[in-house]
Amino acid sequence: MCQQQETLPVGVTAAPFACRRGALTLRGVEYRPAGTALPIAIVCHGFMQNLDTVRHYARALAGAGWLAYCFDFSGGCAEGCRSDGATTDMSALTEVEDLQAVLAWAASRPYADSGRVLLMGCSMGGFVSALTAAKLGARVQKLALFYPALCIPDDARAGQMMSARFDPHAIPEFFDCGPMRLSRRYAADVIGIDPFAAIAPYPGDVLLVHGDADDVVSVEYSRRAAAAYRAAAPARTVALHILPGAGHGFMGRDDETARSLLLGFAAAPASASGL
Repeated sequence: MCQQQETLPVGVTAAPFACRRGALTLRGVEYRPAGTALPIAIVCHGFMQNLDTVRHYARALAGAGWLAYCFDFSGGCAEGCRSDGATTDMSALTEVEDLQAVLAWAASRPYADSGRVLLMGCSMGGFVSALTAAKLGARVQKLALFYPALCIPDDARAGQMMSARFDPHAIPEFFDCGPMRLSRRYAADVIGIDPFAAIAPYPGDVLLVHGDADDVVSVEYSRRAAAAYRAAAPARTVALHILPGAGHGFMGRDDETARSLLLGFAAAPASASGL
């Protein structure tokens, strides 16, 4: 599972891990720095992607002293999925369950400090991380969201999810979204969610990074998320960074900037708000 040519930070080891969510096995990579009582970071990939698209963030966090994990969501990858599960059984809410299972497994490691947790997600992984953080509350100290797909409930209500088109009042049993076959559950699970009301109860610190040229998820979703977080808990840190000209999925210098922002956020002391 770990790429042989992968260059690791000094003192960091990489090893595959597997944990269970019910009858399903979730698989990913653990990046472990030297030491004990290590803070936990879990990095989540986006829709149709897999852990390979976010492992560089996990590596960077491990190099900064975090016990970092990335994994494949069950049914969440267009190809190369290491975890069990079908795409037709996947939704944002099943991915919340996946993330909770991985966090529980990571927190049970004898070298982990379960009292210090950072969740980080890109695109749909950002939406899932935000929902999970709201559910877990003060068990998560830091939340980093890169171009989070908070548009997914609105897209479901519009019957327009990326390339898929359907009647939102009569969602088909199955529909295709690019190379992935999805089921009614994918839309039905989120169609009634107000994303900003759903994520705002999370009491900890938040980093949002979004490009103003994103044509998949409008930057306005991150602006509205930042406002919702600040209104719910004004004393905490909510940092919104908008990258000029950046699209959906950071590349080159934009990715370097985002990674630097992530590491700075991870290193900063957590605020006292709600924690």
